[in-house]
Amino acid sequence: MNPIFNIGFLPVKWIDLIDICLVAFLLYRLYKLLRGSIALKIFIGLLSVYFFYLIVRAAKMELISTILGNVMGVGFIAIIILFQQEIRKFLLIAGKTASSNNKSLFQKFVFRKNDDTEKLDVSPLVEACKILGGTNTGALIVIAKSAELRLYAETGDEIEAYISKRLILSIFNKHSPLHDGAVIIVNNRIKAARCILPVSENPDLPAFLGLRHRAALGITELTDCVVLTVSEETGEVSIVRDGKLYYNLTPIELRNKLNLYLFGKDEEIDKELLDSMDVIGVSNAESISATQIR
Repeated sequence: MNPIFNIGFLPVKWIDLIDICLVAFLLYRLYKLLRGSIALKIFIGLLSVYFFYLIVRAAKMELISTILGNVMGVGFIAIIILFQQEIRKFLLIAGKTASSNNKSLFQKFVFRKNDDTEKLDVSPLVEACKILGGTNTGALIVIAKSAELRLYAETGDEIEAYISKRLILSIFNKHSPLHDGAVIIVNNRIKAARCILPVSENPDLPAFLGLRHRAALGITELTDCVVLTVSEETGEVSIVRDGKLYYNLTPIELRNKLNLYLFGKDEEIDKELLDSMDVIGVSNAESISATQIR
């Protein structure tokens, strides 16, 4: 096959262009799959190590090249271990042959995009949490940001409904079959209810934290979502992000933090994290008394 043009001394053929496009497409789909999760940071770290290996090999630094070369030799096995959840998610998406909205697999997998780009109205969430807290009704609400949370949503019952205060109150009613578990909100819609979330395995968390709060911490440790919790014992409302739990919030504080975490800039969020005192993290978990969080 004759080259179509040359880049310096490198001939470029049609098959080379197709090869580049396929690699770019696969990298884009991989980014979409990992976006918003902690696995993306791990993937970027692995790429950094690989590029460093290429640099030292080109510089003919024998010792470090040998060490990194041995690491790269078992890289495939390491990727399977580190990204087992993402690989499972990828295979689930690729293996689906039908969807509830009658879209073809090709359309859903290749040309998928968010249909609803409106800014989330937090008022129904704040009002519902206020009422749930007043009646000591437990609740767990997950709000997705860039991560799709599809794998977690599939553990529950699909709803696909617009967000409303009455619907949230109905779901978490103590006599409702959907109240046991989490509600997941994606693209301004209630995606599913009665969902199972991963529990935080942080050994520094206080022993008195209940399963609801540990699940809220667990999902935010793995993704960039924001979680609202209502304590069934005291009715206190909390918000969780990045593995940090802010407890006993008033409706005004809850609204402000929701708007900040969902729509604020990273610099504003980091500054707020440094200024806040009511946060449970790794460093101060043991200093919080049980009566403050229950």
